Amino acid sequence: MRNYERTDFLSENRLKQRSYYIPKNSNAIQMLNGIWRFKFYPCDFYLEEDISNWESIDVPSCWQSRGYEEPNYTSKYPFAIDWPYVPDENPCGVYERDFIITDASPERKHYFVLEGAGTDATVYINGTYVGYTQGSHLQAEFDITDFIHNGKNTVRVVVHKWCFGSYLEDQDHFRYSGLFRDVYVLSRPQGHIVDIFIHTENTGKLHIEFEGKAKVFLLDGKEILAQQDSESEVEFLVKNPVLWNAEKPYLYTVRFEYLDEVIEIKIGFREIVISEKNELLINGSVVKLLGVNHHDTHWKNGWTMTDEELKNDLRLMKKLNINTVRTAHYPPTPKFLDFCDEIGLYVQLETDIETHGFLRLYGTANWNGSWNETEEWPCSIPEFREAFLERTIRAVERDKNHASIIMWSIGNESGYGENHAICMEWTKKRDPKRLVMYENGWRCEYNDIYTRMYPSLKDIDCHAQNPEIKRPIYYCEYSHAMGNGPGDVHDMTEQFYKYPNVLGGCIWEWADHNVIRNNVCRYGGDFGELTTEGNFCCDGIVFSDRSLKAAAYEVKAAYQPMKVELEGNRLLITNRYSFTDFDECELHISLQRDSSILKTKIMKISLAPHESTSIDVSEFCMEECAKFGCFVNLLLIKDEVEVAQKQFEIPSVRCEEAETFMAAEYEENKHEFIFKGADFTYVFDKHYGNFTSLLINGEEQLKEKIFLSSWRAPTDNDRKIKTFWGHEDLRQGENMNLVFSKVYDVTMDENEIKVRGSLGGVSRSPYFRYTLKITVSNKGVISYLLEGDVRENCVYLPRLGYEFVLHETTDDFEYFGQGPFESYNDMCHHTTMNLFRTSAEKEYVPYPVPQEHGNHTSVRYIKIGKLVFECPKGADVSVLPYSSHDLTTATHTDELPQRQATYLRFDYKNSGLGSGSCGPELERKYQLCEKHIEFQFQISPQSIGGVMED
Repeated sequence: MRNYERTDFLSENRLKQRSYYIPKNSNAIQMLNGIWRFKFYPCDFYLEEDISNWESIDVPSCWQSRGYEEPNYTSKYPFAIDWPYVPDENPCGVYERDFIITDASPERKHYFVLEGAGTDATVYINGTYVGYTQGSHLQAEFDITDFIHNGKNTVRVVVHKWCFGSYLEDQDHFRYSGLFRDVYVLSRPQGHIVDIFIHTENTGKLHIEFEGKAKVFLLDGKEILAQQDSESEVEFLVKNPVLWNAEKPYLYTVRFEYLDEVIEIKIGFREIVISEKNELLINGSVVKLLGVNHHDTHWKNGWTMTDEELKNDLRLMKKLNINTVRTAHYPPTPKFLDFCDEIGLYVQLETDIETHGFLRLYGTANWNGSWNETEEWPCSIPEFREAFLERTIRAVERDKNHASIIMWSIGNESGYGENHAICMEWTKKRDPKRLVMYENGWRCEYNDIYTRMYPSLKDIDCHAQNPEIKRPIYYCEYSHAMGNGPGDVHDMTEQFYKYPNVLGGCIWEWADHNVIRNNVCRYGGDFGELTTEGNFCCDGIVFSDRSLKAAAYEVKAAYQPMKVELEGNRLLITNRYSFTDFDECELHISLQRDSSILKTKIMKISLAPHESTSIDVSEFCMEECAKFGCFVNLLLIKDEVEVAQKQFEIPSVRCEEAETFMAAEYEENKHEFIFKGADFTYVFDKHYGNFTSLLINGEEQLKEKIFLSSWRAPTDNDRKIKTFWGHEDLRQGENMNLVFSKVYDVTMDENEIKVRGSLGGVSRSPYFRYTLKITVSNKGVISYLLEGDVRENCVYLPRLGYEFVLHETTDDFEYFGQGPFESYNDMCHHTTMNLFRTSAEKEYVPYPVPQEHGNHTSVRYIKIGKLVFECPKGADVSVLPYSSHDLTTATHTDELPQRQATYLRFDYKNSGLGSGSCGPELERKYQLCEKHIEFQFQISPQSIGGVMED
């Protein structure tokens, strides 16, 4: 057995974990980031003691992102589960570089620090063994005082891809290796401070425990509030302290001075309490956790992120009204938490434990579909106990002074056993003022939170109303943001606010995990993995380059701090902030008719957190004459940034009187009806039951016949339902992707075409039988009335409507509907009704796996080419450069064909998105599950339709 496979060899000579800090004095730190000598071995069996043919690599980095091995994405173990053993062919990287010591006198101590090394590290100084560590995302510090000398010194670090600790690091992400976080040497005076634990109380009491002797100062900015010389313990009292919270993250500074060393730690006064109603109280105020899960991920650098990239993530979260981040599923780089303290986010700090792969220890044949916690799981195996506990201790001890951390998490998806209970007990005793949780450990007495993942709305009702659940309820993962979606964030958030004992939750997750090569997002399976979950890593509300998806804007709308309802002529406004009065904001109210703003008012309202008020807006609710509608718009502006928006439609009078219908002249032959007018010629094909040509002013608008369809390219969140729609397995589902459109008969009666037809998948009975009535006026207005019935035992439809294949040069269009971002019936709260001008090219969204996208709900008007579509009741519409077939068959963006046409869909309805890739079934109210359907709209030549105001 190799040392790194031993359960009793988790470290050697690694120092006991202390609280994180880096002394501020100029001679304290020597950063070793930069170019190192590097040698990669596909198998450590062939590791050489003397290496002459070095290459080079930058540190921090992951060696897979620098061309040594391919990345590997899986949420299962990529090797046999045969603990404590790992594969015989265990790749390793040898890192080496020189550094200079200028003061190796007996008065100085020197330490070598690794912030992150995956999966283990063996450290040598000047050719002598120093020590060993495991725990990829945990800090490791070694005393190298006795190994260095003045002048040039050499450090060598040997990192293995796998070790015993790999069994505790089965997180759902790309697997990387190497020195992926900061590396440095600390130079400190003999007798320096070691650990520091700072306790604050909202009364202003500050209790500081530390190992060592120092002069201790408390500062508010640059002002010294108190100071004291002490050994091991200090107490200060601050009168009327400014309290820390995520909305107003006020920090004080504790400074320690010993000889030439200066240590500064930012601290916040804040209190965490669970109320009698099981509410979360921060500083006495109820807080809902509106969160997101965050992995360290970069499309080029893997687990390595710069300070600015981390800050950018957190700033974006704040702009999207996110107030909570769960560090899934390991401690982040310590600076990430510094930034959370400063920027203002509540943190659920998770330790580096996940044993997900034990779910399928014996394959699916012996799997009962649940977290089967037996004596064979690491959480119940005594030999894993030390590893569980030391990983927990190292996470807590490193990060215990951060104001942002309100909750400790004992890992993720690892079953539940005695090892978890011991970790929770230790954590609660060590830090009783914070909450402790583990998602599957709700039965442990030391677990403060009842936690579940991916509930339905009904599940939340059941949990919240269950008298047996006597703890606060928190959903550490909900709403799976894979591909286009999720569509359930708004409803879930409203459920959080509905129940006092529901604290909130965190969306899975922040950013897509991708490797971008040649401008194409690559995911699991693209790198020759033996086991992979494919594109299950593409699950963020932002893309891997941090550009925003529509999902990000939907999250912002769902999490916004203003709830507002329109009741008659009064607005009922609720302040959902916990610490911010609305007098710090501006409320903008406007009256919109069609696309014109008729009236605007900017006002200040004083509204305390959690309070409600009503405002008379009768001056904005006067009935107006409009072509497409009148709306009251609300914006809440804070610090010149929009933090909330809401739009209400109000009654309006239709501007245009309906014209008396006069039928167009037509000719009939065996196969066609041909309608003609002054500037149009339309050809209706009796065989296909629809138009094959729309000639306007001598220009053909159609490239192919108009056809009725119900298929959409499955989204990632259609992962489960697409089997029932019919996709890859023709033995199941309705096979709507291979549909036969049958026309039974076509008749003309008093200038009205009547078509009887059906849609049916291959090898299946028709699932939709319909009658289509069409009239054509003498001005070229085509009126469609579709009436039909869906087979009773048919699954809900993906969508239903008409597809128009237009010429590729037909690109620009305008529409009046929900925009400007794509919207669906369950993901539309981020959009407003207005006139938008865009193009098919701009509507395309490069989801890593091409899929359904670009839809707009409640579209009442669209003008494209020389065609104008109108639907007073609103339709679902998309215009894209690719067909549903193109988006269905391509697995990567570079597999989409060169543009051949513009594809317009004009739909009765498009089903919602949900988050069914991992979450619950799409809520019925968002399914196209009606059994009787009536759909009416009209198409006009541009010359007579769609006159809009700019």
